[in-house]
Amino acid sequence: MVRELNDGSLQAVAYGVITTSPKDSMWQRLLIIHNTLKDIITQFKPDRVAVEELFFAKNITTALTVAQGRGVILLTLAQANLTLSEYKPNEVKQSITGYGGAKKPQMQEMVRLLLGLDEIPKPDDAADALAIAITDIHQSRYNMLE
Repeated sequence: MVRELNDGSLQAVAYGVITTSPKDSMWQRLLIIHNTLKDIITQFKPDRVAVEELFFAKNITTALTVAQGRGVILLTLAQANLTLSEYKPNEVKQSITGYGGAKKPQMQEMVRLLLGLDEIPKPDDAADALAIAITDIHQSRYNMLE
């Protein structure tokens, strides 16, 4: 979660990942994602959210699992009546580094610098989520200019 301060700088409010056990059934894992996300929304009360658009993976089984999780996330956000924006991976890379083909280490370092963090956010998925949040703030700034 990222917020824009009065001086225009950005601050990481909180970040992390929702983890589930591969030993749990799929419905249990989806329920954990739903309930944890509901708790996060209740705790932090965001006014808008952003997610990465799903792109086709080479492994169809992985793609289906990711799509199921994403569906639960989108439903939970809709139930909370939050404004949602979606961004393609190359849009996030462009926004964060200025280059749509940036590699993961470049992205992570720019997230660290943009948020004034001492270390690169871990795990990688948390850094990715922060990059998407920063992209959404950049986009909302641009939209205000129009």
